Amino acid sequence: MTNRKRDTGCPIAYALDIFGDRWSLIIIRDLLFKGVKTYSELLKADEAIATNILANRLKDFESNGIISKRRDPANKRQYLYTITQKGAELAPVLIEMMQWSARYDQNTKVTDELLEKINKDREAFIKNIQLRALKENT
Repeated sequence: MTNRKRDTGCPIAYALDIFGDRWSLIIIRDLLFKGVKTYSELLKADEAIATNILANRLKDFESNGIISKRRDPANKRQYLYTITQKGAELAPVLIEMMQWSARYDQNTKVTDELLEKINKDREAFIKNIQLRALKENT
């Protein structure tokens, strides 16, 4: 996904070149909203991503500036993956997708309480998510 398939100038095509598969936004969700930081934590997601796909997506996200990767100071054998500013700016997109899914998916796990928080002050909610994710990057 690192190489753009077609440079048509279409913003949707550009985004799909980066996120247009089943797994990419799931990974971003876990890094951005759930505070997941390690490869092994990402593998534990309910969606059960394959190791080769996860490794590929993380590499692509790093090369596209969506995440950063650094050695874990507490365990030199593993890396920490964190959201960059560019990645944090995806929070409104994912929140909009959550709200849309909550309206149409009968099996959604999005709680009414969370939807109320978002609806009460959407901008503050987004800013809080972004700041928390970026703080974890330091």
